[in-house]
Amino acid sequence: MAKDEVAVVAGAGPGLGAALVRRFAHEGMRVAALARKREKIETLATETARASGGTVEAHPVDVTDEAAVGAVFDEIRANWAEPDLVVYNAGAYLPQGILETTSKEFEQCWRIGCLGGLHVAQQAARGMVERGNGTILFTGATASLRGSARFFNLAVGKFGLRALAQCMARELGPKGVHIGHIVIDGEILLKPDDPRAKERAPNALLDPDEIAETYLQLHRQRPSAWALEVDLRPWVEKF
Repeated sequence: MAKDEVAVVAGAGPGLGAALVRRFAHEGMRVAALARKREKIETLATETARASGGTVEAHPVDVTDEAAVGAVFDEIRANWAEPDLVVYNAGAYLPQGILETTSKEFEQCWRIGCLGGLHVAQQAARGMVERGNGTILFTGATASLRGSARFFNLAVGKFGLRALAQCMARELGPKGVHIGHIVIDGEILLKPDDPRAKERAPNALLDPDEIAETYLQLHRQRPSAWALEVDLRPWVEKF
């Protein structure tokens, strides 16, 4: 039953992250929202809980800190139970050329875009493997599939995250854990009054609520027909 399920959203920022928290809460799940900035994540948790009538908790955490991620999952287990659905939605991007970027900037983007995914997925997988079921979903991007000029700070981490998802699916699928990687190919609507929407053709921006619906559908898939990778894009995107 959804009301007994525990969902974790790592990277619960504006746009998709917030939409995932809302959708899971409206489904009746107990939702742990993870992000770096305490004030924003606590506001999201409070507003979502009020609107859905559900249970949403805010957990400020740096996903690149392995010990901190472990502590948050320990708290979630102690307060609720082992998570049933975990989404890694965190990411970082600096639009710079190869010759402009410092190694520190590059490493930071990789740590948030990829290493944090390992930290979160490991914590999620431990309990899921022991229980024999669960879902771990990773948010990808166009940059997961191809590297473009001035996008290497994003692409390297996303390439790695996709590889992590593939490896985990082959290793943990036989143990009952569903791994999914969602390629978000296009720009996401950040809020209903996003000024970009007025400048574009209808439905040219991805609706985060519709994306969140797909994440829920992936979680609901039966083991006889699991999807590893799903591409989502508006009609304007070429592929």
